[in-house]
Amino acid sequence: MRKYDQTYISGAFRSTVGREEMPLFDPTTEEQSGILVLANAEDARLAVESASRALPGWSASSRTERIDLLNSMADAVEARADELTEATIVEYGGPIAQARWRAGLAATNFRIAANLLKDFPFIRRTNGAEVLAQAAGVALHIVPWNSVYNSISVKMAGALAAGCPVVVKPSEFSPWQVDLFAQCLHAAGVPAGVVNIVVGLGSEVGTALTASPDVRKISFTGSTAVGKTILQGSAKWMQRVTLELGGKAPTIVMDDADLAEAARQALAIGFANNGQACIAGTRILVRRDHLDEFCRAIPDAARTVVQGDPRDPRTTLGPLVNRRQFERVLRYISLGIVEGARPVIGGEGRPPEFDRGYFARPTVFADVTNDMTIAREEVFGPVLCIIAYDDDEDAIRIANDTPYGLHAYILGNDIARARAIAGRLDAGRVAINGMAHEPMAPFGGFKQSGIGREYGIYGIEDHLEFKAVTGGTV
Repeated sequence: MRKYDQTYISGAFRSTVGREEMPLFDPTTEEQSGILVLANAEDARLAVESASRALPGWSASSRTERIDLLNSMADAVEARADELTEATIVEYGGPIAQARWRAGLAATNFRIAANLLKDFPFIRRTNGAEVLAQAAGVALHIVPWNSVYNSISVKMAGALAAGCPVVVKPSEFSPWQVDLFAQCLHAAGVPAGVVNIVVGLGSEVGTALTASPDVRKISFTGSTAVGKTILQGSAKWMQRVTLELGGKAPTIVMDDADLAEAARQALAIGFANNGQACIAGTRILVRRDHLDEFCRAIPDAARTVVQGDPRDPRTTLGPLVNRRQFERVLRYISLGIVEGARPVIGGEGRPPEFDRGYFARPTVFADVTNDMTIAREEVFGPVLCIIAYDDDEDAIRIANDTPYGLHAYILGNDIARARAIAGRLDAGRVAINGMAHEPMAPFGGFKQSGIGREYGIYGIEDHLEFKAVTGGTV
């Protein structure tokens, strides 16, 4: 049984000051897989001190130094991709194909930042002024359990490229993935203090980190409720904040779509990452006169969803991350039935073929209206809603009738019409006929899905302050 009892501070692995222990469980078997010794507020203080000491040197580092480090980090992650994949399977229950893809994506995030740095304009001219881009300062990155090292890498890539030392506070449910990732970064030769990692509870470590006046930039991925708390607290020190929060993405099935294929795609979009994705298309909007035919296509489409052991290459849907999340999702399914929604597939309880593991039945509800709880709140599990619309205007209205605005999807044959609809949706990203990920494009949300943007050049600029210098001669 693994025991995780170290932080990564000032270029070294050291024992946590905190001594409280938390058991860890394999979500596929429900058996205990390890013990995490939780970092505490003193660990948090030491991490911020370390990053603060590193700030003068790293913010003054050359473009070449930063590029070399980012490429070395990518190499180190690629070298241990198999181990990262295994940790994701055991710790999170991520299907092997998805877990392997995420390891590659993390390396890609570092390489993209390195390439962008080659001609990134840290000095710009604006009429009579010279505009200087300056590192914002010590950056705090708080990342979730559903996409650990992708979230770490995309935030860190932008910060290091900008010249900001980093303190990372990952989820306490991901210590194995985090430990391996920290080993990769250490092997890459990260200068002491430029990267610091502490794993503890948000209520203690997260609070201590966000409250530090020496943290000048906070980037958080997680729930909208916690994001609001961080934003409120940041006012004390006027910290710069980026928030990537919850979602309730619509998948609009246009009236010219092949309904059988659209049903298959809608399930793939909604059940991706075990349904535990802020970008999941959990509200499927279908033209009212196509509703019955679409619902009849769902059971056949569901045959392409293979729920089971995440190590099996055939598996597309694994377990939920832990018992708390498992019970939460089951409550939402029961609530949907109470509110009058009808399960087309799935329903209450554990799938009959599983006698253990945090497996929820993949569920698609029909007879859903957009005011139902399951259509308003982020379930974060394999639970989808089919909602009827009358015409394109009605589809756009329903799609935008949500407090969220992170992602949206459109399925249909008339691409010009689909793009016109995309332009009117309140969402930070819109994908047409698939789930294509573009790591150079901005990612972030409208409304209560967040503030700011990550990825590509946007992730670098997100960690910079811009200073105008006027007068004199250049």
